Amino acid sequence: MNQSLFAVTLVVPDYDDAIAFYAKTLSFTLLQDVDLGDGKRWVRVAPPGTGDASLLLAKADGPEQSAAIGNQTGGRVGFFLQTDDFDRDFSAMTAAGVHFEEDPRHEPYGTVAVWRDPFGNRWDLIQFA
Repeated sequence: MNQSLFAVTLVVPDYDDAIAFYAKTLSFTLLQDVDLGDGKRWVRVAPPGTGDASLLLAKADGPEQSAAIGNQTGGRVGFFLQTDDFDRDFSAMTAAGVHFEEDPRHEPYGTVAVWRDPFGNRWDLIQFA
């Protein structure tokens, strides 16, 4: 059997704002942006160098989904952006205006710092030891 994680849905308030942040600010690759009709789109982005895994950016549809924006993991860090050069990416992200909640810290598993996307989702930037 051969299986892999293909995509994780990230509920966002607006497709274009999410694309602007992930594809422009973070330099993720815009893999797909397909109009599905009725205001819906199939939008996938992925960090450079990623295999098949991606984020599926899904515009909130209704009050329940809108309420989940930025809190899809109950306030926990729910997303982990692995890097091969923590200092390079931390500096670039900071210069691009990404909000880090803390200074980088060294843990037994690697160097890490928590940041938020503009929609409130908590991420780790992490370089494993």
